[in-house]
Amino acid sequence: MDLSDLKHIELYTNSWARIFILNKWEVIDSENEAMLQALHSRSIWWIKSHLKVLEEKWSDKFMSSFYVWYGHKSIWDCGSITIFIEWVSMLAAKAIQDSKLYNGQEASTRYIDFSEQEMINVAWVDLWNEILEKQRKFYLNILEPIELNLKNTFPLWEWEKEAIYDKAIKAKAFDIARGFLPAWTSTNLAWHSNLRQVADRLMYLRNHPLQEVREIASVLEEAVILKYPNSFSTKRYEDTENYINSISSNYYYHNVDTEEFNIISDNIDENELKKNISIYNSRPNSKTELPVWLNNDWIFKIEFLLDFWSFRDLQRHRAINQRMPLLTDELWFNKWYFSQLPNNILEKSKVHLDEIKKMIDSLNLSKEDKQYYLPMWYNISNQISGTLPSMVYMAELRSTQYVHPTLRVIAQKIGKYLEEKYAFKLFVEKSEYDFDINRGKHDIVLK
Repeated sequence: MDLSDLKHIELYTNSWARIFILNKWEVIDSENEAMLQALHSRSIWWIKSHLKVLEEKWSDKFMSSFYVWYGHKSIWDCGSITIFIEWVSMLAAKAIQDSKLYNGQEASTRYIDFSEQEMINVAWVDLWNEILEKQRKFYLNILEPIELNLKNTFPLWEWEKEAIYDKAIKAKAFDIARGFLPAWTSTNLAWHSNLRQVADRLMYLRNHPLQEVREIASVLEEAVILKYPNSFSTKRYEDTENYINSISSNYYYHNVDTEEFNIISDNIDENELKKNISIYNSRPNSKTELPVWLNNDWIFKIEFLLDFWSFRDLQRHRAINQRMPLLTDELWFNKWYFSQLPNNILEKSKVHLDEIKKMIDSLNLSKEDKQYYLPMWYNISNQISGTLPSMVYMAELRSTQYVHPTLRVIAQKIGKYLEEKYAFKLFVEKSEYDFDINRGKHDIVLK
């Protein structure tokens, strides 16, 4: 087969450069893609000459002839892989995503039918099904009353489309009611990464405190070795594995007394900020990000209480440093959820939650396994740090009306602090109104 005939590359030329865009096909998998870049780094010949080598040797011989002897992990960065992971708990999904280098998507809980969604029995206790069904049943029973209450609170205007309105109402009802669901609710996620990052993350995942995550890592490792035997290995360095295991066992979760909102440290150089103030104040209101090089000068450290549901969104900000918080019942529920319930549901919810707590306490689980059974509107202890540009980006993006209100409040507080102390322009939404019909349009549907 002649690779040049398959139009794997497109050529763009001008007076200064030749540009080739590689069109991946089944012959050019992730390992071959990485190897082509490695060969290209050692030669000034056209990429077509390296495709010719691939054509002659094909996948296995091509990789074994060069790749394993390349001698530098950076070549792993040049080959990408997309992994789809299904039917895992919310806790496992957060563990896989617990990396600043994670790229991917997770199923949106605003569009999942939890009447049919699987729940994961990961703690292997006799009462699991009883606790599961009790929580699922309560969730399903309160959805309709919450929707009716929302329609009374946010009536449909005559110029609005009813279908979009109904979808927005349902999304907000899910935001409220899903707080009653436990962390063992299952989800799906996609992980797009390069080969090096998968290998590095597997080392931490196979030493994770949760057995579910360790088992996922084991299956995942087996799969990538089968798919890419030249890039992954079962070889272990005992000292390194013991070190990672010790960290995971003793330090992985962040769980300390935390104030509701507190700026722990602010190391901004005000003189440097004044020099660059025009960069901040001339920025247009079009989600334009600040220059990356501003990250060199400043860093914040902030602590706050936030429910687990909203933490799921906060964790998506990879530019911010954050440790995985432990889901616990020690910090009580986020008060926003109670404020959204109709009075008749509010009283029933208090009784329900008290019964669930007693059932969970009777299981005598470890603090790690107990997380699976806890409703996800419990507050958790969060501590984040980041540069000024990363905090500006997070505050602006998460202060909009489309963001879950409990996280929105945190973003608004960060934005207010920055505006008041440093007097530069931010595009933080300050409104307390938290319903927008346009949320009914935020979906991926077949045309």
